[in-house]
Amino acid sequence: MFGKILIANRGEIARRIARTCRRMGVASVAVYSDADRFTRGVLEADEAVRLGPAPAAESYLNVEAVIAACKATGAQAVHPGYGFLSENVAFAERLAAEGIVFIGPKPEHLRAFGLKHTARDLARASGVPLLPGTGLLPDLDAALAAAETIGYPVMLKSTAGGGGIGMRLCASADELREHYTSVERTARASFGDARVYLERFVGEARHVEVQIFGDGAGRVVALGERDCSLQRRNQKVIEETPAPGLSDAVRARLHAASVALGESVAYASAGTVEYIYDPVREDFSFLEVNTRLQVEHPVTEAVFGIDLVEWMIRQAAGEDVIAAAGPLVPRGAAMEARLYAEIPHANFAPSAGLLTEVRFPAEARIDGWIETGTEVTTNYDPMLAKIIVTGEDRPAALAALRQALDDSAVSGIETNLDYLRAIAGSELFASGRVATTALRDFPYAPRSIEVLVPGAQSSLQELPGRIGLWHVGVPPSGPMDARSFRDANALVGNPPDTCALELTVSGPTLRFHAAATVALSGAAMTARLDGVAQPHGKAFAVEPGQTLSVGAIAGPGQRH
Repeated sequence: MFGKILIANRGEIARRIARTCRRMGVASVAVYSDADRFTRGVLEADEAVRLGPAPAAESYLNVEAVIAACKATGAQAVHPGYGFLSENVAFAERLAAEGIVFIGPKPEHLRAFGLKHTARDLARASGVPLLPGTGLLPDLDAALAAAETIGYPVMLKSTAGGGGIGMRLCASADELREHYTSVERTARASFGDARVYLERFVGEARHVEVQIFGDGAGRVVALGERDCSLQRRNQKVIEETPAPGLSDAVRARLHAASVALGESVAYASAGTVEYIYDPVREDFSFLEVNTRLQVEHPVTEAVFGIDLVEWMIRQAAGEDVIAAAGPLVPRGAAMEARLYAEIPHANFAPSAGLLTEVRFPAEARIDGWIETGTEVTTNYDPMLAKIIVTGEDRPAALAALRQALDDSAVSGIETNLDYLRAIAGSELFASGRVATTALRDFPYAPRSIEVLVPGAQSSLQELPGRIGLWHVGVPPSGPMDARSFRDANALVGNPPDTCALELTVSGPTLRFHAAATVALSGAAMTARLDGVAQPHGKAFAVEPGQTLSVGAIAGPGQRH
């Protein structure tokens, strides 16, 4: 077994690997960028080494800096987690040349499955079903001719793509002409490889994947399947295992196809074979192989009672973890919800800032890196935490997920927590009849107010003040005009100490995303709701989508 492992990643997966190392009695080394110096994944490791400034290219993607950190600390192996260098062939080969073990698949596996067109060739040779598609396309004319044969709509994909980047749905020849060059350009910029191919698009498709693990000597096992169909902008939101609505025959064929593909290359370590599942035809088609640990691996761990991070470490150290595990029998169901720092009603734009409260229920497994006082930046992926629950069956797991989301709280910045609650509470999710496009039209009404134009010195206040938040930089303060503050709350039926917006000289422009009752008290300011004047000192109703503009003070006084 290794004496010391370097964790070439950040966030929740870095923290998870550090904890697994500690449980195994293995020393861990965290690497970090300037933006991550005081995050939990760094603080919980035995040692920490700075890689560079916040940009990933100058820190987590800096191969030379990671190698130098290994040499400086004496780390014998590197666990790359997912993302960053986890599927980088050159990095794995460079580690091998330095006598450092890469905890993951072999370089030849990273290379074979790293490009989608070669992965398709391997799948075809192993008898894994494929969607109708093409090989690499030389130019637009070839793409147009192939699309006519396949039939529209088609997906135009970068062979080196991942994470939803470098792919575009084309419903017609005109759309294919429009997107061809842009997909090539995006692929070249993102992956250094502009080559593309076409694949038939399945309209009501589900995304189902099989977790495999290989010993590198020809034995591969399937550790169940996960449904990852609920996605926004091609990024997963909620995952579960087992996948609902599959017949035993389909499930068995999925597992067998995945094992056959892994065995064909004597696959080593953890990997995921991804499929498009057509519920109408009750059939599946190969999509790609992820030669790394997946974000959603905890649901598989939950139902099989294993630790895939530990498996990866032991396999890389030469142990036969498959034989040691004995019979692998799944029990119950598990679900995972991804908590993102993003604004769902603003096309999921990233958010950032200081977290003033972070609270999760003890009953759920939380893989996260945030806590009260964490500063969230926009430098990296917006995922803050994963909320994982289990149950004896799917209804029990769903009930546990709903409860866990209700019992969670993250304040200080916008997150998708309410969005997750809405999905978990929907009939769409309860039915299990999901699709990769299901969230595109999901009816979600956030209970929020969007600031379009800030007012002069506008601030949220409470009576007697915002007490107990000095440790995260919020002073007690309190309203300048406590009487008007109480009057405004009384007009709308709130307790007198309810948080309210205090304005100075001139007010803001606000868009309401949920119905509300509003009252203005104190110095008289002009107020218009969608251009219609509103009374001062009286409550009035605001409907979702309406905009309230509060102007300058019309009389004596400064605060409102």
